[in-house]
Amino acid sequence: MGSVTDFLLELRSEEIPARMQEKAREDLARLFAAELEKAGLKAAEVVSYATPRRLALILKGLPEQTAAVSEETKGPRVGAPPQALEGFLRKTGLTADQLVERDGVLFAIVDKPGRATAEVLAAAIPAVIRAFPWPKSMRWGADSLSTESLRWVRPLQGIVALFGSDVVPCDIAGVTSGAATVGHRFHHPGTITIGSADDYVEKLRACHVIVDGAERRGIIALGAKMAAQKAGLSLIEDEGLLFENAGLTEWPMPLLGRFEEAFLAVPPEVIQLTARVNQKYFVCRDAAGKLANAFVCVANIDAADGGEKIVAGNQKVLAARLSDARFFYETDLKVPLEAQVGKLEKIVFHEKLGTVAEKVERVAKLAEWLAAEKIVPNCDPALARRVAELAKADLVTGMVGEFPELQGLMGGYYAAAQGEDPAVATAIRDHYKPVGQGDDVPADPVTVAVALADKLDTINSFFEIEEFPTGSKDPFALRRAAIGIGRLILENGLRADLGQVIRLGWLGHAADKTLSDEDVARRKVAISVVDFVVDRLKVQQREAGVRHDLIDAVFALGGEDDLVRLLARVKALQAFVTTEDGANLLAGYKRAANILKKEEWGAGAVNAAPEPAEAALAAALDAAEPKATAAIEAEQFEDAMAALAILRAPIDAFFDQVTVNDTDPVKRAARLGLLARMRDAVHKVADFARIEG
Repeated sequence: MGSVTDFLLELRSEEIPARMQEKAREDLARLFAAELEKAGLKAAEVVSYATPRRLALILKGLPEQTAAVSEETKGPRVGAPPQALEGFLRKTGLTADQLVERDGVLFAIVDKPGRATAEVLAAAIPAVIRAFPWPKSMRWGADSLSTESLRWVRPLQGIVALFGSDVVPCDIAGVTSGAATVGHRFHHPGTITIGSADDYVEKLRACHVIVDGAERRGIIALGAKMAAQKAGLSLIEDEGLLFENAGLTEWPMPLLGRFEEAFLAVPPEVIQLTARVNQKYFVCRDAAGKLANAFVCVANIDAADGGEKIVAGNQKVLAARLSDARFFYETDLKVPLEAQVGKLEKIVFHEKLGTVAEKVERVAKLAEWLAAEKIVPNCDPALARRVAELAKADLVTGMVGEFPELQGLMGGYYAAAQGEDPAVATAIRDHYKPVGQGDDVPADPVTVAVALADKLDTINSFFEIEEFPTGSKDPFALRRAAIGIGRLILENGLRADLGQVIRLGWLGHAADKTLSDEDVARRKVAISVVDFVVDRLKVQQREAGVRHDLIDAVFALGGEDDLVRLLARVKALQAFVTTEDGANLLAGYKRAANILKKEEWGAGAVNAAPEPAEAALAAALDAAEPKATAAIEAEQFEDAMAALAILRAPIDAFFDQVTVNDTDPVKRAARLGLLARMRDAVHKVADFARIEG
C-alpha cells in the first residue's frame, strides 16, 4: 500500500449558536465520509471539533490516490449485425480486438487509473458546505440578493484545507481556502499559519483556543467544582449548562461570584432558573444542602486581574435579574390565588374546548368524584376540589409569565404563604407530575386525585374533538399524559375500571342511562382513550424489559380495564413461563391448540370408557380448573399459574399414550373435547397462543 496522509479542514465563521455545535460537528464528519465513499476513499480515523467560531475536521490515513478501477460495459452478442458492433466500438472508443468475449457476449473492459485524493477533496469541500443541514442558516453581503448564494449558519470567513502540508485549492462564495486561521478573538486576533493536521490542535491551544468541546466541558466542570469547593460550597451540576458554556467559549475560565443573601428569600428554584436561563450561571449549595448566595460564571478570557472585573460585572447583572424576580414574587404574593382564578376565564385552553376556567371546573368535578368513589382512597373530596380549583391560578401570575416552567411550583409556594392547608399547597405544586419518564410519581392522595383528573380531562377532551397524536407529532403531549395516567394508577395501586372512570366520572352519566347520539359518541371516546392508555402502557412495559409476547398474551384477553390487575397478570405470567413447568405446559398447550385448530374443534362429547391417560387428564382438569378460577377471582395470579402447572404431567402422558384422531368417532370427539377443556382452562390466565417458544 502507498503512503498515507492526513487532511485538515477548518470552516471559520462568526459565532455558531452553542445548541447547534455538537450536531454540526457530527454532520461535518458524516457528510465528508459520504463524499469520500463515492470516490472509494475511507479514512483510517475521523475526528471533528466545534468551537463558537469554527468547525474542524481531521481525516487521518488517507491514501495519496484513489484505487484504480476496472469498468466493464456489456456489448452485443458474437455474430450480431456489423452496425451493432460498430456502434458499440464508437461508444467505448475501443477496437474490435480489444473486446473480451464471455459466454458468446462481447464486453469492453477499460482500466481507469486512480484519481489524486487532493482532487477528490477539492470537489468534496464545496459539495459538503452547500449541502450542510443547519437548522437555521443565513445569506449575507451583496451576494445575498440572489437566492442561489451560499447559506451558512453565520457569515463564513475562512477555510483552512490542508492535505499533508499542501493547500487543497477551492473557492466558495469568494472565500478561498488556504493555511491561515486566527486564534482567540481577544488573546490572539492575528493570523496563524497551520502547517498540517498534526499541529492544528496544539497551535490553536498556544493561541488560547481549545478546539475539543469535550476538553472545554472538562475544564468547566472541574474549574467550577473547584471554585465552589474553595468557597466551602458544592456545585449543583448541570450537564445542559456545561454544554452551553463550552459552546460559548474557546478558552473557558470558571469564576465564582456572590449575590446578596437577602435574595435567598425568593424560592430557590426561581434563583436557579434566573441564573441558568438568563445568565448561563451555575449555582451552589451550602454545607446544609440549601441554595447558597453564590454562582459560577464562565468567562472566555484569561483576565490579567484574575477575573475580578468580570465577576463584578456579572454580579451586577445577576443582581438586576434577581431584583426583577423578587419584584414578581412579592407582587404575586399580595394577590390571593382565589382572586387569580377569575382571570382564567380570559385564557383560551383550546378554541374548541373553551377556557382554562372551564377546564378547571371539569377537573374539579372529576377529582372530587375520584375521591368520593374511593377510587383514590383516603382522599377528602372537598380538599381535592379545592386543589383543582386553585391549581391553575398561578398561570396568570407575573412569575409564571416570566418563567412558564415554574407553573405549579409557584402556585404551591403562593398557597403555602397565603395560609392554605399544607396538603393543598403540596398538591398544587405537584399536580402536573409525573411529567417525564424519570419524574417522581405523587403518592399523596389529594395530589394523585387532581393529577389523574387533570391528565384524564386533557386526553378525553382532545380525543373528543379528534385531535389525536399522529406519527412523531403530539402537540398536546397526549402520549405523555397517557403514560402519566398509567404510572399514577400503577404506582399508587389504584383499583378502578378505567373505562368506568371515564364514563361515569368524566362524562358524568350512569352506565345504564339511555344515551343520546352525542353520549354514544362520547362513549366511543372513552373506549378510544382506554385503548390509547393501554397501548402506551404496553410500550412502557416493553421498554422496562417485559417480553412483548407476554404483554400481548394477557392484554389479548380483552374486557380488562383495571391496569393494576393487568400488570399483575403479566408479571405472574413472566415468572411462570421461565420455569420448567411453565415451558412444558406451553409446549403441551401449543400441541393441543394446533390439533384443535386443524380439526376446527369447538367442544366435544364425553367418552364413556376412557383410557387411563384420558382419565388422568380429566381428573387433573377437574382439580385445576376450579382452583385456577378461584385464584384469578382472588387476584392470586401466581396461584392460578401453580394450579395450571399440575396439568403439565397429565398432558405429556396424554400425548404419549393416546391417539387423538382415533378411528372411533366417539373416542376422537372425547379426546378433542379434553384438549379443548385444557385450552380453555389455560385461556383463563392468558392467551398462550401469543407466547413465543
